[in-house]
Amino acid sequence: MFQDLLNRLIQPEPAPIANADARLALTALLVRVARSDNDYSAGEKARIDDITKERYDLTPDEAMAFRLEAEAMEAEAPDTVRFTKAIKEAVAYEDRLAVLEALWTVVLADGQRTDEEDSVLRLVSNLLGITDRDSALTRQKVTK
Repeated sequence: MFQDLLNRLIQPEPAPIANADARLALTALLVRVARSDNDYSAGEKARIDDITKERYDLTPDEAMAFRLEAEAMEAEAPDTVRFTKAIKEAVAYEDRLAVLEALWTVVLADGQRTDEEDSVLRLVSNLLGITDRDSALTRQKVTK
């Protein structure tokens, strides 16, 4: 299933992706950020499961299965630039802000904020087309 989505994401001009595919791509992005410091903790996995349960109305088992699928997709996904470009083109700005907020909660799930995670979040925020101001406000909202 995700191979078709990956193939569409790596096209020079990716077509808009369906809602279900966008959900998987966004969850894979959560995984990518969580893995960015080479310490993909149980707390980060649990936070991703919580996010998908809440956003997509999943049971705990469904959320875990969805995360596992997203982990497999993330491992096969193209570089972050092309990956987030496709998401940017498929997801409304307000929803991208919500994604950034979710990304920050995943980064902070293990109680640590590393330079690698900060760097990836700055890159992802920029690639998702989120303004610097909105990015800073979103980070502040989550870190309060």
